Amino acid sequence: MKLSPLPQQNLGFLFFGILLVSFNLRPSITAVGPLIPLIREDLGLSNGWAGFLTTLPLLTFATFSLFAAGIGKRLGLARAIFLALFVLLVGSIWRVSGGKLSLFLGTGLTGIGIVICNVLLIPLIKKRMPGKLGLVTASYTTGMSLFAAIGSGISAPLATDWSWGWRGSLLFWVGLLIVGLAVWFPQISFDNEKSPTTTTQSPKVNVWKSRLAWNVCLFMGVQSMLYFTIIAWLPDMLVARGYSLGRAGLILSLMQVVGLLGSFFAPMLAVRFRDQVGMVIGIGLMYLLGFSSLLSTTAFINYAGLTLAGLGLGASVSLAYTMIGLRTDSEQSTTALSGMVQSTGYYMAALGPVLFGIAFDVFGDWNLLIGLMLACSVLYIYFGTKSGKSELI
Repeated sequence: MKLSPLPQQNLGFLFFGILLVSFNLRPSITAVGPLIPLIREDLGLSNGWAGFLTTLPLLTFATFSLFAAGIGKRLGLARAIFLALFVLLVGSIWRVSGGKLSLFLGTGLTGIGIVICNVLLIPLIKKRMPGKLGLVTASYTTGMSLFAAIGSGISAPLATDWSWGWRGSLLFWVGLLIVGLAVWFPQISFDNEKSPTTTTQSPKVNVWKSRLAWNVCLFMGVQSMLYFTIIAWLPDMLVARGYSLGRAGLILSLMQVVGLLGSFFAPMLAVRFRDQVGMVIGIGLMYLLGFSSLLSTTAFINYAGLTLAGLGLGASVSLAYTMIGLRTDSEQSTTALSGMVQSTGYYMAALGPVLFGIAFDVFGDWNLLIGLMLACSVLYIYFGTKSGKSELI
Protein backbone atom coordinates (compact mmCIF):
# COMPACT_ATOMS: atom_id res chain seq x y z
CA MET A 1 0.00 0.00 0.00
CA LYS A 2 1.43 3.40 -0.93
CA LEU A 3 1.79 5.86 1.92
CA SER A 4 0.54 9.40 1.58
CA PRO A 5 2.87 12.33 2.31
CA LEU A 6 2.86 14.02 5.68
CA PRO A 7 0.24 16.79 6.02
CA GLN A 8 1.34 20.21 4.79
CA GLN A 9 0.90 21.76 8.24
CA ASN A 10 3.29 19.20 9.74
CA LEU A 11 5.81 19.85 6.97
CA GLY A 12 5.74 23.55 7.76
CA PHE A 13 6.32 22.88 11.46
CA LEU A 14 9.08 20.42 10.55
CA PHE A 15 10.75 23.08 8.41
CA PHE A 16 10.60 25.52 11.34
CA GLY A 17 12.08 22.86 13.62
CA ILE A 18 14.94 22.18 11.19
CA LEU A 19 15.74 25.89 11.12
CA LEU A 20 15.82 26.07 14.92
CA VAL A 21 18.10 23.04 15.08
CA SER A 22 20.44 24.65 12.53
CA PHE A 23 20.56 27.87 14.56
CA ASN A 24 21.94 25.88 17.50
CA LEU A 25 24.72 24.02 15.66
CA ARG A 26 27.45 26.70 15.50
CA PRO A 27 27.18 29.45 18.17
CA SER A 28 28.45 27.18 20.95
CA ILE A 29 31.65 26.79 18.87
CA THR A 30 32.11 30.20 17.25
CA ALA A 31 31.32 32.08 20.46
CA VAL A 32 34.39 30.56 22.14
CA GLY A 33 37.13 32.08 19.95
CA PRO A 34 36.63 35.75 20.92
CA LEU A 35 36.39 34.72 24.60
CA ILE A 36 39.69 32.78 24.68
CA PRO A 37 41.66 35.64 26.34
CA LEU A 38 39.06 35.89 29.14
CA ILE A 39 38.89 32.11 29.61
CA ARG A 40 42.67 31.78 29.58
CA GLU A 41 43.09 34.49 32.22
CA ASP A 42 40.28 33.24 34.46
CA LEU A 43 41.27 29.56 34.44
CA GLY A 44 45.01 29.99 34.00
CA LEU A 45 45.17 28.03 30.73
CA SER A 46 48.38 27.82 28.74
CA ASN A 47 48.31 28.90 25.09
CA GLY A 48 48.47 25.24 24.10
CA TRP A 49 45.40 24.29 26.12
CA ALA A 50 43.57 27.39 24.95
CA GLY A 51 44.26 26.39 21.35
CA PHE A 52 43.13 22.84 22.05
CA LEU A 53 39.80 24.23 23.30
CA THR A 54 39.01 25.42 19.76
CA THR A 55 40.32 22.23 18.13
CA LEU A 56 38.47 19.83 20.46
CA PRO A 57 35.03 20.26 18.80
CA LEU A 58 36.49 19.41 15.37
CA LEU A 59 38.12 16.24 16.70
CA THR A 60 34.88 15.33 18.45
CA PHE A 61 32.95 15.90 15.22
CA ALA A 62 35.29 13.70 13.25
CA THR A 63 35.21 10.83 15.75
CA PHE A 64 31.52 10.75 16.65
CA SER A 65 30.35 11.20 13.04
CA LEU A 66 31.12 7.49 12.71
CA PHE A 67 28.63 6.56 15.44
CA ALA A 68 25.81 8.95 14.55
CA ALA A 69 24.34 6.69 11.85
CA GLY A 70 24.02 3.79 14.29
CA ILE A 71 22.39 6.03 16.89
CA GLY A 72 19.91 7.29 14.30
CA LYS A 73 19.07 3.77 13.18
CA ARG A 74 18.54 2.56 16.74
CA LEU A 75 16.51 5.49 18.07
CA GLY A 76 14.97 6.94 14.93
CA LEU A 77 16.22 10.12 13.24
CA ALA A 78 14.01 12.67 15.02
CA ARG A 79 14.42 11.05 18.44
CA ALA A 80 18.21 10.92 18.02
CA ILE A 81 18.30 14.60 17.02
CA PHE A 82 16.25 15.48 20.11
CA LEU A 83 18.67 13.51 22.30
CA ALA A 84 21.61 15.25 20.61
CA LEU A 85 20.12 18.68 21.32
CA PHE A 86 19.72 17.65 24.96
CA VAL A 87 23.37 16.53 25.11
CA LEU A 88 24.33 19.89 23.59
CA LEU A 89 22.29 21.62 26.30
CA VAL A 90 23.95 19.63 29.10
CA GLY A 91 27.41 20.29 27.67
CA SER A 92 26.71 24.02 27.30
CA ILE A 93 25.76 24.28 30.98
CA TRP A 94 28.48 21.94 32.26
CA ARG A 95 31.36 23.76 30.60
CA VAL A 96 30.62 27.04 32.43
CA SER A 97 29.83 25.45 35.79
CA GLY A 98 33.33 24.75 37.10
CA GLY A 99 37.02 24.80 36.31
CA LYS A 100 39.29 23.42 33.60
CA LEU A 101 37.97 19.85 33.67
CA SER A 102 34.34 20.98 33.42
CA LEU A 103 35.26 23.31 30.55
CA PHE A 104 36.85 20.58 28.44
CA LEU A 105 34.34 17.83 29.27
CA GLY A 106 31.42 20.14 28.60
CA THR A 107 32.97 21.28 25.33
CA GLY A 108 33.39 17.64 24.31
CA LEU A 109 29.71 17.00 25.02
CA THR A 110 28.64 19.99 22.94
CA GLY A 111 30.66 18.58 20.04
CA ILE A 112 28.94 15.19 20.35
CA GLY A 113 25.49 16.78 20.33
CA ILE A 114 26.28 18.99 17.35
CA VAL A 115 27.75 16.28 15.15
CA ILE A 116 24.83 13.87 15.68
CA CYS A 117 22.49 16.62 14.48
CA ASN A 118 24.83 17.40 11.57
CA VAL A 119 24.92 13.82 10.36
CA LEU A 120 21.23 12.96 10.82
CA LEU A 121 19.56 16.14 9.53
CA ILE A 122 20.47 15.39 5.90
CA PRO A 123 18.84 11.92 5.80
CA LEU A 124 15.87 13.25 7.78
CA ILE A 125 15.32 16.02 5.23
CA LYS A 126 15.57 13.52 2.39
CA LYS A 127 13.15 11.14 4.12
CA ARG A 128 10.53 13.63 5.28
CA MET A 129 10.77 16.31 2.56
CA PRO A 130 12.29 14.63 -0.53
CA GLY A 131 10.70 17.09 -2.95
CA LYS A 132 12.25 20.07 -1.17
CA LEU A 133 15.80 18.80 -0.65
CA GLY A 134 17.41 21.86 -2.25
CA LEU A 135 15.33 24.50 -0.45
CA VAL A 136 15.51 22.88 2.99
CA THR A 137 19.24 22.12 2.74
CA ALA A 138 19.83 25.70 1.60
CA SER A 139 17.87 27.08 4.55
CA TYR A 140 19.57 24.70 7.00
CA THR A 141 23.14 25.51 5.91
CA THR A 142 22.43 29.24 5.66
CA GLY A 143 20.87 29.31 9.12
CA MET A 144 23.88 27.45 10.47
CA SER A 145 26.31 29.91 8.85
CA LEU A 146 24.29 32.95 9.90
CA PHE A 147 24.23 32.01 13.56
CA ALA A 148 27.90 31.04 13.40
CA ALA A 149 28.63 34.65 12.45
CA ILE A 150 26.24 35.99 15.11
CA GLY A 151 27.84 33.80 17.76
CA SER A 152 31.33 35.09 17.03
CA GLY A 153 30.08 38.66 16.74
CA ILE A 154 28.17 39.08 20.01
CA SER A 155 30.08 36.83 22.43
CA ALA A 156 32.73 39.43 23.36
CA PRO A 157 30.23 42.32 23.78
CA LEU A 158 28.04 40.12 26.01
CA ALA A 159 31.05 39.27 28.15
CA THR A 160 32.56 42.76 28.43
CA ASP A 161 30.05 45.49 27.50
CA TRP A 162 27.18 43.74 29.29
CA SER A 163 29.47 42.50 32.08
CA TRP A 164 28.24 38.90 31.82
CA GLY A 165 31.76 37.47 31.77
CA TRP A 166 32.76 34.55 29.56
CA ARG A 167 30.51 32.13 31.45
CA GLY A 168 27.41 34.26 31.06
CA SER A 169 28.20 34.92 27.41
CA LEU A 170 28.39 31.18 26.63
CA LEU A 171 25.33 30.47 28.76
CA PHE A 172 23.33 32.96 26.69
CA TRP A 173 22.82 30.31 23.97
CA VAL A 174 21.07 27.90 26.34
CA GLY A 175 17.82 29.83 25.82
CA LEU A 176 17.87 29.14 22.08
CA LEU A 177 18.58 25.47 22.79
CA ILE A 178 15.55 25.18 25.07
CA VAL A 179 13.32 26.69 22.38
CA GLY A 180 14.79 24.27 19.84
CA LEU A 181 14.09 21.27 22.08
CA ALA A 182 10.50 22.39 22.68
CA VAL A 183 9.77 22.87 18.96
CA TRP A 184 11.53 19.66 17.92
CA PHE A 185 9.89 17.36 20.47
CA PRO A 186 6.64 16.79 18.46
CA GLN A 187 8.70 15.47 15.51
CA ILE A 188 9.50 12.32 17.50
CA SER A 189 5.98 11.02 16.87
CA PHE A 190 6.71 10.90 13.12
CA ASP A 191 9.80 8.69 13.45
CA ASN A 192 7.86 5.59 12.35
CA GLU A 193 6.61 7.25 9.15
CA LYS A 194 8.14 5.85 5.99
CA SER A 195 9.32 8.10 3.21
CA PRO A 196 6.46 9.02 0.87
CA THR A 197 8.61 8.12 -2.10
CA THR A 198 9.63 4.61 -1.05
CA THR A 199 7.76 1.68 0.40
CA THR A 200 10.28 -1.17 0.23
CA GLN A 201 13.46 -1.80 2.19
CA SER A 202 16.55 -0.84 0.21
CA PRO A 203 19.50 -3.23 0.10
CA LYS A 204 22.26 -2.44 2.58
CA VAL A 205 25.22 -0.63 1.02
CA ASN A 206 28.75 -0.52 2.46
CA VAL A 207 29.71 3.07 1.68
CA TRP A 208 33.29 2.46 2.82
CA LYS A 209 33.82 0.24 -0.23
CA SER A 210 32.35 2.73 -2.70
CA ARG A 211 34.72 4.77 -4.85
CA LEU A 212 32.02 7.41 -5.31
CA ALA A 213 31.59 7.66 -1.53
CA TRP A 214 35.31 8.26 -1.10
CA ASN A 215 35.24 10.94 -3.79
CA VAL A 216 32.43 12.71 -1.94
CA CYS A 217 34.41 12.34 1.31
CA LEU A 218 37.53 13.91 -0.17
CA PHE A 219 35.43 16.63 -1.79
CA MET A 220 34.04 17.52 1.65
CA GLY A 221 37.47 17.12 3.23
CA VAL A 222 39.25 19.46 0.85
CA GLN A 223 36.62 22.17 1.18
CA SER A 224 36.66 21.80 4.98
CA MET A 225 40.46 22.05 5.10
CA LEU A 226 40.34 25.09 2.85
CA TYR A 227 37.62 26.81 4.92
CA PHE A 228 39.07 26.26 8.38
CA THR A 229 42.64 27.06 7.31
CA ILE A 230 41.75 30.39 5.71
CA ILE A 231 39.47 31.30 8.62
CA ALA A 232 42.24 30.55 11.11
CA TRP A 233 45.15 32.27 9.35
CA LEU A 234 43.84 35.01 7.02
CA PRO A 235 43.60 37.68 9.76
CA ASP A 236 47.21 37.05 10.83
CA MET A 237 48.41 37.30 7.23
CA LEU A 238 46.55 40.59 6.73
CA VAL A 239 47.97 42.01 9.96
CA ALA A 240 51.46 41.03 8.79
CA ARG A 241 50.79 43.08 5.65
CA GLY A 242 49.98 46.18 7.66
CA TYR A 243 46.23 45.87 8.26
CA SER A 244 44.97 46.65 11.75
CA LEU A 245 43.59 43.74 13.77
CA GLY A 246 40.11 45.28 13.66
CA ARG A 247 40.24 45.77 9.89
CA ALA A 248 41.51 42.22 9.32
CA GLY A 249 38.68 40.84 11.47
CA LEU A 250 36.14 42.95 9.58
CA ILE A 251 37.37 41.61 6.24
CA LEU A 252 37.03 38.05 7.52
CA SER A 253 33.51 38.75 8.80
CA LEU A 254 32.41 40.35 5.54
CA MET A 255 33.82 37.41 3.60
CA GLN A 256 31.61 35.09 5.67
CA VAL A 257 28.56 37.34 5.26
CA VAL A 258 28.98 37.21 1.47
CA GLY A 259 29.19 33.44 1.83
CA LEU A 260 25.59 33.35 3.08
CA LEU A 261 24.44 34.06 -0.48
CA GLY A 262 26.37 31.05 -1.73
CA SER A 263 25.08 28.88 1.12
CA PHE A 264 21.47 29.66 0.28
CA PHE A 265 21.45 29.47 -3.50
CA ALA A 266 23.92 26.62 -4.20
CA PRO A 267 21.66 23.72 -3.03
CA MET A 268 18.60 25.06 -4.86
CA LEU A 269 20.65 25.37 -8.02
CA ALA A 270 22.30 21.95 -7.56
CA VAL A 271 19.01 20.00 -7.48
CA ARG A 272 17.93 21.53 -10.79
CA PHE A 273 20.71 19.80 -12.71
CA ARG A 274 21.29 16.15 -13.49
CA ASP A 275 24.90 16.52 -12.34
CA GLN A 276 26.81 19.22 -10.46
CA VAL A 277 30.11 19.16 -12.36
CA GLY A 278 29.57 22.62 -13.86
CA MET A 279 28.81 24.10 -10.43
CA VAL A 280 31.96 22.61 -8.95
CA ILE A 281 34.10 24.06 -11.73
CA GLY A 282 32.47 27.47 -11.30
CA ILE A 283 33.08 27.51 -7.54
CA GLY A 284 36.63 26.25 -8.07
CA LEU A 285 37.34 29.13 -10.46
CA MET A 286 36.04 31.56 -7.81
CA TYR A 287 38.56 30.08 -5.42
CA LEU A 288 41.44 30.27 -7.88
CA LEU A 289 40.73 33.89 -8.80
CA GLY A 290 39.95 34.88 -5.24
CA PHE A 291 43.01 33.42 -3.56
CA SER A 292 45.29 34.50 -6.43
CA SER A 293 44.29 38.08 -5.59
CA LEU A 294 46.25 37.74 -2.34
CA LEU A 295 49.45 37.67 -4.40
CA SER A 296 48.79 41.38 -4.97
CA THR A 297 49.39 44.01 -2.28
CA THR A 298 46.67 46.30 -3.67
CA ALA A 299 43.81 46.54 -1.18
CA PHE A 300 41.04 46.79 -3.79
CA ILE A 301 42.24 43.64 -5.57
CA ASN A 302 42.38 41.81 -2.22
CA TYR A 303 38.82 42.91 -1.36
CA ALA A 304 37.44 41.85 -4.74
CA GLY A 305 39.23 38.51 -4.61
CA LEU A 306 38.14 37.71 -1.06
CA THR A 307 34.56 38.56 -2.00
CA LEU A 308 34.74 35.89 -4.70
CA ALA A 309 36.42 33.45 -2.31
CA GLY A 310 33.78 34.13 0.36
CA LEU A 311 30.98 33.42 -2.10
CA GLY A 312 32.72 30.17 -2.99
CA LEU A 313 33.23 29.20 0.67
CA GLY A 314 29.52 29.53 1.38
CA ALA A 315 28.47 27.72 -1.79
CA SER A 316 30.92 24.84 -1.43
CA VAL A 317 29.90 23.75 2.07
CA SER A 318 26.19 23.72 1.26
CA LEU A 319 26.88 21.96 -2.05
CA ALA A 320 28.85 19.29 -0.18
CA TYR A 321 25.90 18.67 2.17
CA THR A 322 23.52 18.56 -0.80
CA MET A 323 25.65 16.00 -2.62
CA ILE A 324 25.22 13.59 0.30
CA GLY A 325 21.51 13.48 -0.51
CA LEU A 326 21.90 13.56 -4.29
CA ARG A 327 24.38 10.66 -4.49
CA THR A 328 22.25 8.23 -2.45
CA ASP A 329 18.84 6.62 -3.01
CA SER A 330 17.81 5.39 0.46
CA GLU A 331 17.65 6.58 4.05
CA GLN A 332 20.22 3.97 5.10
CA SER A 333 22.81 4.91 2.49
CA THR A 334 22.24 8.65 3.04
CA THR A 335 22.78 8.29 6.79
CA ALA A 336 25.88 6.11 6.35
CA LEU A 337 27.39 8.43 3.75
CA SER A 338 26.64 11.49 5.89
CA GLY A 339 28.58 10.02 8.82
CA MET A 340 31.48 8.89 6.64
CA VAL A 341 31.73 12.23 4.79
CA GLN A 342 31.57 14.39 7.88
CA SER A 343 34.11 12.28 9.76
CA THR A 344 36.59 12.60 6.91
CA GLY A 345 35.81 16.28 6.45
CA TYR A 346 36.37 17.25 10.08
CA TYR A 347 39.60 15.27 10.43
CA MET A 348 40.96 17.10 7.40
CA ALA A 349 39.57 20.38 8.75
CA ALA A 350 41.47 19.90 12.01
CA LEU A 351 44.64 18.95 10.11
CA GLY A 352 44.82 21.94 7.75
CA PRO A 353 45.46 24.82 10.18
CA VAL A 354 47.99 22.75 12.15
CA LEU A 355 50.00 21.73 9.07
CA PHE A 356 50.17 25.29 7.83
CA GLY A 357 51.18 26.53 11.28
CA ILE A 358 54.08 24.07 11.34
CA ALA A 359 55.11 25.04 7.80
CA PHE A 360 54.99 28.74 8.69
CA ASP A 361 57.13 28.16 11.78
CA VAL A 362 59.75 26.54 9.54
CA PHE A 363 59.69 28.87 6.51
CA GLY A 364 58.03 32.07 7.78
CA ASP A 365 56.50 32.82 4.37
CA TRP A 366 52.84 33.86 4.04
CA ASN A 367 52.89 32.91 0.35
CA LEU A 368 52.73 29.32 1.60
CA LEU A 369 49.16 30.03 2.73
CA ILE A 370 48.24 31.29 -0.73
CA GLY A 371 49.90 28.27 -2.32
CA LEU A 372 48.03 25.88 -0.01
CA MET A 373 44.71 27.56 -0.83
CA LEU A 374 45.38 27.33 -4.57
CA ALA A 375 46.40 23.67 -4.27
CA CYS A 376 43.22 22.93 -2.31
CA SER A 377 41.21 24.75 -4.99
CA VAL A 378 42.62 22.46 -7.68
CA LEU A 379 41.88 19.38 -5.56
CA TYR A 380 38.39 20.76 -4.90
CA ILE A 381 37.72 20.84 -8.64
CA TYR A 382 39.20 17.35 -9.14
CA PHE A 383 37.23 15.56 -6.43
CA GLY A 384 34.17 17.71 -7.11
CA THR A 385 33.97 16.66 -10.74
CA LYS A 386 34.24 13.03 -9.61
CA SER A 387 31.52 13.52 -6.99
CA GLY A 388 29.27 15.68 -9.13
CA LYS A 389 28.51 13.07 -11.80
CA SER A 390 24.97 11.72 -11.90
CA GLU A 391 25.61 8.43 -10.11
CA LEU A 392 24.22 6.75 -7.00
CA ILE A 393 25.97 4.81 -4.27
